[in-house]
Amino acid sequence: MESFIVQCLSWLLTLGYPGIAIALMVEVIPSELVLAYGGYMVSKGHIHFTGAVVAGIIGGTLAQLFLYWLGRYGGRSFLEKYGKYIFISKRHMDLAERWFEQNGVSVIFTARFIPVVRHAISIPAGIAKMSLVRFTLYTMLAMVPWSILFLYIGLKLGKNWQHIHTAAKIYTLPLSLGAAFFLVCYCLLLVWKKRNHA
Repeated sequence: MESFIVQCLSWLLTLGYPGIAIALMVEVIPSELVLAYGGYMVSKGHIHFTGAVVAGIIGGTLAQLFLYWLGRYGGRSFLEKYGKYIFISKRHMDLAERWFEQNGVSVIFTARFIPVVRHAISIPAGIAKMSLVRFTLYTMLAMVPWSILFLYIGLKLGKNWQHIHTAAKIYTLPLSLGAAFFLVCYCLLLVWKKRNHA
């Protein structure tokens, strides 16, 4: 499997920046690996860091827009039937739907940094017919630090880019905990406001 991923990434990144965007759009390979390999390509001097970040933002946003449109026009039943083909299970959808219902649109940004939820959160946003402009804006804003982080780690790892998951833990764990903490605080604030206005 590892050699297959490396071969796919090697081929895609011969396309340069569009290759990064396409790899992220397809989502067959985890975004962390795509961006880490992109960072490795930066270290080799094949592409520039800024261009890779822009490609990461575009590709990651388009991937989530695809899921948003599936949720908006396909609905829950369609995704329960065909979600497995895009690596979205019913459990992922249930969890993402609960998060979206509890936290509203704010979760679109913060959930991008939380494992499991980040890939499926676009679906309930589509089902709820969240504003496309707001959805796109929050998604793009979340893709900025995500792209920079993994490209930078890949750049530093160089030829050892495949160890991205181990190397990234020192960054991703605080990000995940921080995002979860923010959502908890946000929920408590909403509860407090409702009680005061009751």
